[in-house]
Amino acid sequence: MGGDHGPHVTIPSAVEYLRLDRKTNIILVGNPDVISRELDTLKVSPGEQLRLHPASEVVSMDEHPALALRNKKDSSMRVALDLIKNGEAQACVSAGNTGALLATSRFVLKTIPGIDRPALAVVLPTMSGHTYVLDLGANVNCTAEHLLQFGMMGASLVSSVENKPNPSIGLLNIGEEEIKGNDVVKQAAELFRSSGMNFYGNIEGDDIYRGTTNVVVCDGFVGNVALKTSEGLAQMLASYLREEFRRSLFSRFAGLVALPVINAFRRRVDHRQYNGASLLGLRGIVIKSHGSADSYAFRCAIRRAAEEVRGGTLRNIVEHIEALRYNAGHNIGQPVSVE
Repeated sequence: MGGDHGPHVTIPSAVEYLRLDRKTNIILVGNPDVISRELDTLKVSPGEQLRLHPASEVVSMDEHPALALRNKKDSSMRVALDLIKNGEAQACVSAGNTGALLATSRFVLKTIPGIDRPALAVVLPTMSGHTYVLDLGANVNCTAEHLLQFGMMGASLVSSVENKPNPSIGLLNIGEEEIKGNDVVKQAAELFRSSGMNFYGNIEGDDIYRGTTNVVVCDGFVGNVALKTSEGLAQMLASYLREEFRRSLFSRFAGLVALPVINAFRRRVDHRQYNGASLLGLRGIVIKSHGSADSYAFRCAIRRAAEEVRGGTLRNIVEHIEALRYNAGHNIGQPVSVE
């Protein structure tokens, strides 16, 4: 029910995804009448692979997270997360209110012991493939221990989804030298060096798109600014390119000749294929889609959820916590079993 476009995007995306992935079952949570009308338009009937689960309330995109958590206990967002808690679903995908999703997820699912705060992780394209960056805005103020936990969760995610047993981790900083950065970043670097993880060291902003490391760690303030700056730059470059190709008759002809290359470039950097931020550190898998996502982008968020379930991301995070507990000086949690 969430996102800028609501069921007109989320439901067609789910239907199309099931055509591509026969091993996944999807539960559509929300107003049954609205969902049924959308399915009728698509000439699709609920069944074993696609079923409906009613919810009488909806969290609006501008609603205060605390009010949504306290007053809307039968919201589609809350009910979807309850399905994970009760074992009826393995992941939740939402394009709704980000703050409400963060607050409700933490309240319903709880964090894994040893993890103080969940973190938002997103995939970004690089010169050598892609990298995972976290946190992207869930935690504005962080301690060095929080950054260490983010690195551990990011490494677990890459290990699960990419089948990389020992992914490299970079700590985003204003310089590569050990003396650079504020006290929190310096302390975090020391924790990483003694953690036993594959810590590359400090990296700078340009290292993100070079693909210097598999995982980039930062606090939510820095991460969100970096992400939004990147999105703005991409939009500006695309606008400049269009303007140049429309400048004259000759440039229009040149654009026509270069169209295959332009289309290949557009597909390669299409931000929609990277839609779906993972909310890591919870006792369940939660994927936050961009609110303005179209059908293709939301389908990519569903795919992200399925990949994390099949890759055993949650169990990998727990195992990494257990390993870190036995590293010198890093008791970051008690043993925990995740079903």
